[in-house]
This record gives sequence, C-alpha cells and structure tokens, in this order.
Amino acid sequence: MPAPGGATKLLDLEGGEPAESALFSTGVPELDRVLGGGLVAGSVTLLGGEPGIGKSTLTVQLALEAASEGRKVLIVSAEESKSQVRSRASRLGLIPESLWITQASAFGEALADAISIGPELVIVDSIQTVLDDQTPGAPGSVTQVRQCAQLFTRMAKITGMSVVMVGHVTKDGALAGPRSLEHVVDTVLSFEGDRGGQLRILRALKHRFGGTGEIGLFEMTQLGLQAIDDPSAVLLEDRVPGVAGCVATAITDGNRALVAEVQALVSPSSLPAPRRSAQGLDSSRVAKLVAVIEKRCGIPLGGMDIFVSVAGGIKLVEPGSDLAVALAIVSSATGIAIDDNVAVFGEIGLAGEVRTVPNARARTEEALRHGFRRVILPPRVETDRNGKELIRASTLVNAIEYLELCGSSTPN
Repeated sequence: MPAPGGATKLLDLEGGEPAESALFSTGVPELDRVLGGGLVAGSVTLLGGEPGIGKSTLTVQLALEAASEGRKVLIVSAEESKSQVRSRASRLGLIPESLWITQASAFGEALADAISIGPELVIVDSIQTVLDDQTPGAPGSVTQVRQCAQLFTRMAKITGMSVVMVGHVTKDGALAGPRSLEHVVDTVLSFEGDRGGQLRILRALKHRFGGTGEIGLFEMTQLGLQAIDDPSAVLLEDRVPGVAGCVATAITDGNRALVAEVQALVSPSSLPAPRRSAQGLDSSRVAKLVAVIEKRCGIPLGGMDIFVSVAGGIKLVEPGSDLAVALAIVSSATGIAIDDNVAVFGEIGLAGEVRTVPNARARTEEALRHGFRRVILPPRVETDRNGKELIRASTLVNAIEYLELCGSSTPN
C-alpha cells in the first residue's frame, strides 16, 4: 500500500546504495584522534565548554588548518567582530585565501553566505548568539538555540557541508549546552580544563560515526593550543620529592593511561566542624575514603582539616584513584612520605578492600615507563615483570603497611 502523500524511497541494506561518509582530516591531530580520523562530510558537531576555556581558539585553529589544505572554510562569527577573529587568526598563523568570515547573527544571513561561498566546513561561534527571524524568543533562549541548531543541521544534510557549532555551558551543563542539543547533532565534544591552568582535555560525549573512548590533550600557550605528546610528563614535571601527602597514581581517561599526582594536607582543626576540601575529585568520594580510613585502619581524622587536590588541574572521576587518595591522606596524617619511585592505583570498597579496576596493564606500563620502580595495585595482577616490583595489596591496611616500610618520616 503506497504511503500517503507519495512513496518513500526504500533501500535494501544488503544490496542497496552504499552510504556516503567521506572523511577528511581536520589538520589538528588531537581533534582527529577524538573524532576517529576527522570530520564526516555533512555532519554536525557541537563543541561545548565553559566560557574562556579555549573553544574559539580551537575552532580558529581548525579553520586555519582546514583552509591551509585548500578547503573552503566559513566562520560564522555571531559573537565576536571580524577584526577580533582576524586578530586571533593572525596570532595563530597565516590566514589562507580559502578562509572566509561573516559576522551574520541571523540564520538567514549565514545560510545566504554559505550558499554563495560553498564551503566544505562551516564554523558557528556561537550557537547561542544566532537568531532565527521566524522563531519567537531572544537569542540564547532554549527555543532559539534548538531551532537554529536544527536549521544548521538541515543545511548540513542537504548541502554536505560539515558544521561545527560552539556552545557555552555552565558547570552543571545547563541552558543551551550539549544536554539540550545532543539529540539534534551527530557529535558532541566537551572541552574541559582549569582556566587558570594550561592543560585542556577534549573528549567525545556522543559520536555517531565512531567510538567515544579517545581523548585529546592540549596545552594552552601564547601560540594557541599545542598537542601534548606525553601528558604524564607534563603532570609530573613540578613534583617535589620527599613530601608527605604526595602520591603518584596511574589513571585512565578514555583509552589513555596517565600518571598524575594526588596531594593531601591533614592538619588539626580549630573549628567545630573541620573543613573538607576536594579539588579535581568528587568530594563525596573523598568523604567516603576518610570514613574508611577511620573505621578500617583506626586512624583518627575527626578533628582534622583535610584538603585533597590533583596537581595539574585535571579531574579524577574514575575509582582507580581511590588508593592514591587514601594513602595521600594517611601519609600527611602520619608524616610518612611515600617513596618517590612508588605509584599506586586501585578502588577501595567500604570494607577497606582494594578492588580491581579496568586497564590495569596499561596503568602499570605507563607508571613503569615514567621511571616508577614499584607499583602498589589490586590483587590478581602479574608481578615481577621486567625486573620491576609490583606489590599486590588486598586491603588498604596492607598498602599502609608497605607505605610505612618504604617511607621515611618527614614533617607534615
């Protein structure tokens, strides 16, 4: 029975027309890593992140690299003036002839410019400042942002242009960020980092054309965003040896293994309710570890101010850093420094047991590659590999016992 209003074209998936998914490199290797090789023609990518994190810098670098390869690129600068964009582009490199900039703030104007130029790549900075004249509401409202995103998506699918949209988000991912647009676009990228630091992390939250397991690592410099070849070395470069409360840990973020440093400071409190501060860590997880240390290890911390942070400005969201956080707290509380050649990882349960975490081999390899001679890790992991010493700790108490054996007493 024919469909009302005309027949819909049906395809036999086994013998029908092959899907077209032309892929081209962005020219930014870390971005290509996250995207699985590059941008797909006709795709729509949303780049989200807090204001000031470096989204515009990344998109201008993307535009410059793509244009230098001879591709036509159009920047729809609805937020900044042409002179501002030109100034940033000049600082980052030579401006190719195939790079175009329009200051259109209405979708109709941006569409007309795109049709007249015929670019392969369109960058919209930002989607919050674009207005559709046919839709009620002010620029930046949820209705306007969703409608404009849908219009740019339709344009991409019809013309085959790849569209990259910049979107600002709050710390909880609220209004007009990836959470309100992720069903509209093909790919959602999150750009993260401490605005006061240099490290930036790019990760894919959604990607219709590939996986989301890779992350890109950049360093913010005067010349823009530079790829970091060895992020562990960057995270450990300012490490001070022989200080109680400092512990190296092997973590995984995406498919990458990294070595970072967890720092803790435990000090007697003069307040009725001692302070608990966590930077780069989940505060509720730190509170749980403090309770486990008190209950299972018999170390009193109730009258202590406890400050825990991750050096380098990164965030540790996976449970594999539990053991490092707990040992850092114990180290600071007891004044015993962990040997600088020791790295640790493992999840800690409420019974004080050290639980296995994914990618143990990759974590161990990364720690050993950076010169750590001993690794404290969960049970059921191979030992004595390549002449190195891998210590299996079944409980937090076991790890603390080893800490006391290998450490030397230092002031807090």
